Amino acid sequence: MPIDDISQKVSDRYARAAATAEQMCCPTSYDMGQLKTFIPEEVLKISYGCGTPAGLETVRAGETVLDIGSGGGIDCFEASRLVGPTGRVIGIDMTDQMLEIARKNAVVVATNLGYPASNVEFRKGLADAMPVEDGTIDLIISNCVINLAPDKRKVFREMFRVTKLGGRFTISDIVADQTVPQYLVHDANKWGNCLSGALTLTDYIGGMVDAGFLGIHLVKFSPWQVIDGIHFFSVTLTGYKVPPATAPSPIRYATLRGPFNRVVDERGTAYQRGIPQPITLDDAVLLSHAPLANHFILTADPIWLDQSDPRWTAVFSAQTPCVWQGHYALLAGPFVEAADDDHHVYRRGEPLEICSKTLTVLEAEGYAPHFAILNRAGDRVSGDAVTCSPDGGCC
Repeated sequence: MPIDDISQKVSDRYARAAATAEQMCCPTSYDMGQLKTFIPEEVLKISYGCGTPAGLETVRAGETVLDIGSGGGIDCFEASRLVGPTGRVIGIDMTDQMLEIARKNAVVVATNLGYPASNVEFRKGLADAMPVEDGTIDLIISNCVINLAPDKRKVFREMFRVTKLGGRFTISDIVADQTVPQYLVHDANKWGNCLSGALTLTDYIGGMVDAGFLGIHLVKFSPWQVIDGIHFFSVTLTGYKVPPATAPSPIRYATLRGPFNRVVDERGTAYQRGIPQPITLDDAVLLSHAPLANHFILTADPIWLDQSDPRWTAVFSAQTPCVWQGHYALLAGPFVEAADDDHHVYRRGEPLEICSKTLTVLEAEGYAPHFAILNRAGDRVSGDAVTCSPDGGCC
């Protein structure tokens, strides 16, 4: 299906939704009670998404925020409240009906917030050709929209172009656990349902890294639908336009604290828990970003850690047989590869089947924020406990 046809069909679908208040498909978790205190019902009833990127404490006072695919304006208006009257919000959308509703309600929202004037501007445009100046945005948000763009890598490049050095994104979208087959890709109706355009998590994050973003990591995860054995799920991701080091720093070494036994960062540097790794000044800048900073000790002189050091962390599995229940783990950053203490190697975005004991490990503090967990078992699993290691042990 030609790209122009996809864009037009998606625009037409959302234009109809704006006119009829049709309930679209994607899961959301808005606090409607709070939003109703300042956002008109006309906006709330046509609000679609698969997360709440503006409501996750990612917006800071005084910032310039860009919302890609702003629709009726719900996320822009929430961002408006959070940046305050000194901040600025830009919403981009390609559907005239949505823009009309958003612009009409901008003044109402400003009045309800007690602002002297609206700090929200809505512009007509496409995600892959944004009408925004280079390097002007502190934070990009987007709510189940990039999924609808035919050329997502172009969108990621546009995001990087408009973001300031040191800026970041927090976006929610639908991804898949495997490549979406052609019969779904060419199903026009499913484009508007956040299905046909879904990338795998690997390709989605990989496109962002190729565009220049680093430190990409999972903020929130929620299963959504299973269609023909393909698992579609919602992720909220954050990443950074990491600036180069500009000032001298005494930092020369990074020591991995854990709980991972070994990790590889997005620049290809490998770190073994407890062993100091020489790093560059630019590496130090990257590793100082959340959540990477939680896993490392950055020092001027090399520091070794062992289990007696309170800074050393690990989560060991129970020494009992396990049960296979159909669970798969997907590493979602901020590392491209990571290993645990049971010799599992996780590669970002790639599903890895795990047993019940490993599931318990990955649900523990330290691991849980970095993994999406899916269950591919079609029916209730009733298998007996087994040993899952070739040498007779378990894990």
